[in-house]
Amino acid sequence: MEQTKFILTERDTPTSWYNVQADLPKPLPPILHPGTKEPTILPPPLFPAAINEQEFSKERWIEIPEEVQSIYQLWRPTMLFRAHRLEKALDTPAKIFYKYEGTSPAGSHKLNTAVAQAYYAKKEGIKRIATETGAGQWGSALSMGCNFMGLECKVYMVKVSYNQKPYRRILMEVFGAKAVASPSQDTEIGRKILADDPECSGSLGIAISEAVEDAFGRDDTCYCLGSVLNHVLMHQTVIGLEVKKQLEMADAYPDLIIGCIGGGSNFAGVFLPFIPDKIQGKKVEIICVEPSACPTVTKGPYAWDFGDVAGMAPIALMYTLGHSFVPPPVHAGGLRYHGMAPIVCHLAKLGLVEARAEHQTAVFKSAVTFAQAEGIIPAPEPAHAIKVVMDEAIKCRESGEKKTILLALSGHGHFDLVAYDEYLSGRLQDYEFPREKMEQALAQLPKVDLPTG
Repeated sequence: MEQTKFILTERDTPTSWYNVQADLPKPLPPILHPGTKEPTILPPPLFPAAINEQEFSKERWIEIPEEVQSIYQLWRPTMLFRAHRLEKALDTPAKIFYKYEGTSPAGSHKLNTAVAQAYYAKKEGIKRIATETGAGQWGSALSMGCNFMGLECKVYMVKVSYNQKPYRRILMEVFGAKAVASPSQDTEIGRKILADDPECSGSLGIAISEAVEDAFGRDDTCYCLGSVLNHVLMHQTVIGLEVKKQLEMADAYPDLIIGCIGGGSNFAGVFLPFIPDKIQGKKVEIICVEPSACPTVTKGPYAWDFGDVAGMAPIALMYTLGHSFVPPPVHAGGLRYHGMAPIVCHLAKLGLVEARAEHQTAVFKSAVTFAQAEGIIPAPEPAHAIKVVMDEAIKCRESGEKKTILLALSGHGHFDLVAYDEYLSGRLQDYEFPREKMEQALAQLPKVDLPTG
């Protein structure tokens, strides 16, 4: 049998992040101040200066600080696997590879940027970080990053995930963070939402508003975001830079790269280092997968919108369902965001990536097949990508094409077994996309006198 694992040494771990802004055929649109609606930077009271510099940098390579590299070596480089058993189960001629980020101490890719952001906050004298989290992977990662750097951490966790995934909260608390269900009584925006809707299940947009309000209210606190922004996607490119070396070891190059998108960071970390190849004419198809209940790129308009519910965050040009949109409570909490990373949206608009949407019962069916074949229980988020990987592999079986497929497997599902129990017992349900809620939310988009094309 051909090799199954492709293992790099610590010497192969990237020492610089790749910044796709240096190679975009058309520059990214600016972000806008939520009040003046003029081009702006990230709010200085919230973000360290080094993060602001990275957000707008056009330098192709940004050096990774030695202290961050040292912590990365706790789990990096991660392995690339050839999914021989899954290929056999599907009886496909396709070659399936997956880059597995579930071996990080936090169980997902999120630690790649959490450590970096905590490092830059510490360098600028910050004592405390406030953030939000959906399914809990980002909150878990940032709590670890803050612990490594000696910082306090407050996490506003979307209420539906707070209730569905108590072990994520416990993991945060083990590393010294304080986690609360969002919307909470700890902020003005949280209290207002609960007064209007005491049963509100929460959303990432609400949790972001709470964390931003918290950070604005204290001089010792900055805010960190686990996805969406340019610097976050850049920090994740350590994944794609490693996988390019590993595919060379396998004497392979992907015809298809498939991953899930919620805010866009995990998948962008995999595919961004391949974008220069595609721009130069290399034939590689990049497929972003999102939940049918929150289909931001597949159903949302390309429009200017706030990054949060309260309208405190900057305005970005992105595919959006409207900043006040509250998605149905699907188990893939990390994919329940109303918008999408501007870089991912920009590349989709340029035709360099495409998007698909999937229902969660079919997603969990595919996840169980993957687990039984490969021995890894995937998180609900990357399970969306597994569904499309399997669809494409079956197409290869039917057509006889021998395509090479690369899967971004962003984390394990060990804390998501309640969701698997619901699927296995037949209680898991699909949610139809609430189009009327999107239309209500889109009616509240900010009025911006700038083009979207």
